[in-house]
Amino acid sequence: MIKTTLLTLGIGLGSASMAQADRGYANPVIPGFHPDPSVCRVDNDFYLVNSSFQFFPAVPIFHSTDLIHWEQIGNCLTRPSQVRLENVNAWGGIYAPTIRHHNGTFYMITTNVSDRGNFIVCATDPKGPWSDPVWLSQSGIDPSLFFEDDKCYMVSNPDGGIWLCTIDPLTGRQLSESRRIWDGTGGRYPEGPHIYKKDGWYYLLISEGGTEYGHMVTIARSRSIDGPYTPNPSNPILTHFCHAAEGCPIQGTGHADIVEAADGSWWMVFLAFRPQDGSHHLLGRETFLAPVRWDKDAWPVVNASGTVGLQMDVPTLKQQPQPQRPQRTAFDGRQLGPEWVHLCNPVADNYALTGKTLRLTASETDINQTGKPTFVARRQEHIDFEAATCVTLSKAGQGDRAGLTVYMESHSHYDLAIEQTASGQQLVLQFRLGRLTHDAKRISIAQGQKVHLKVTGSNSSYSFAYSLDGHDFTDLGQMDARYLSTETAGGFTGITLGMFASKQTQASKAFADFDYFDYKGL
Repeated sequence: MIKTTLLTLGIGLGSASMAQADRGYANPVIPGFHPDPSVCRVDNDFYLVNSSFQFFPAVPIFHSTDLIHWEQIGNCLTRPSQVRLENVNAWGGIYAPTIRHHNGTFYMITTNVSDRGNFIVCATDPKGPWSDPVWLSQSGIDPSLFFEDDKCYMVSNPDGGIWLCTIDPLTGRQLSESRRIWDGTGGRYPEGPHIYKKDGWYYLLISEGGTEYGHMVTIARSRSIDGPYTPNPSNPILTHFCHAAEGCPIQGTGHADIVEAADGSWWMVFLAFRPQDGSHHLLGRETFLAPVRWDKDAWPVVNASGTVGLQMDVPTLKQQPQPQRPQRTAFDGRQLGPEWVHLCNPVADNYALTGKTLRLTASETDINQTGKPTFVARRQEHIDFEAATCVTLSKAGQGDRAGLTVYMESHSHYDLAIEQTASGQQLVLQFRLGRLTHDAKRISIAQGQKVHLKVTGSNSSYSFAYSLDGHDFTDLGQMDARYLSTETAGGFTGITLGMFASKQTQASKAFADFDYFDYKGL
């Protein structure tokens, strides 16, 4: 049952041999709300983690053998004992994680800005289970680890700079005083630090400029890990805040991590976003990939120009495409896949797989509030997409609701739902925009009617429709996509598409059965 799941849930690549068998790939390599990527390699396998902010389970983890095709194999934080997300909004929760592997153990270090700060969890199997957290003394966000011999170094960014200390990664105990090692090149918000060692140099990679249009990746190096660090004269090594990328459909490039493949080629994963309808982005910050030329004793060069494209015509590792996820989630299994998430720490008893449906027990907290609404969703991954579900609302009191939501954050979402009224049930298309709530359509339906709900997304709008038989859909209208964008709504997340159920009184026994959830890119 799902209750159990919730609790357990032609560019050179360096001096290496270019024996790769394939060429070319499409960015982003992990589409949708998957920001702040960090990557590590174990033999021929790559593992990648992302930020998750207010969503649970937290810190999605992916596996790949080619850095292009990724499969989500789980989430690092699947238990309330690992991550407290009480009343967290779209600005809070779990910030940028780093994943590293050392002596047979995986370590994931991150920040819960809504709890006690920086912590580490570890696992011998990246699929989990991961340990409970050990908490760290050095503050700041975006912590990272660097292992050398018998020492584990930690870097993070308290007080607007990059600080270094040594720690015991299994206990969290700090073993040396924190030392300020670099302030960046002068861009605001120096963050996302990672240390690498190559050719006797310690390289310190960071991001600056804020995770917006001015985002950039800069780098410095030193012969000693303690510094002093000398910045690259050609910084930034990656940015689209430049004339060359002014019209590029990828913007906000930054927050990067670098990895060496088994063949000696080097690659960078980083976040960026794809603007829609002008300068608005809705899918959140996504994970992109670029080749890195890193010659001996030289500074790294990203994709020859420090910019990237949606279509990358470069030699790649031997590509291993992953099987595509089915368009339909039928809710006929024993648990949901790892791509499904909730807001904050969910009430496990409110979710059950019956063998035929996903049953959501309504909660008094609704999706207009922070807290623990009955809500389960997946990330929007395509600008053009179609999503649909089928819902029946039962044992409802007046004002109780259940349906489909296009959700950015608690004050910014579009909903198509069944609502119980004094005279019967109605289908309601409702828009929530800041302090404004608008019912765009109300249609009376039979009590207990099963209704198919559909939303279609495009570059500029979300369009809604319903059907009583699952075949013939009636259009209900559309809404401007820009009102749900990060530029309008704020927050650090992206659009999720999901199902919810809410009730007006504690005495209500309302629940909703969802037969399926379809999602496909168009």
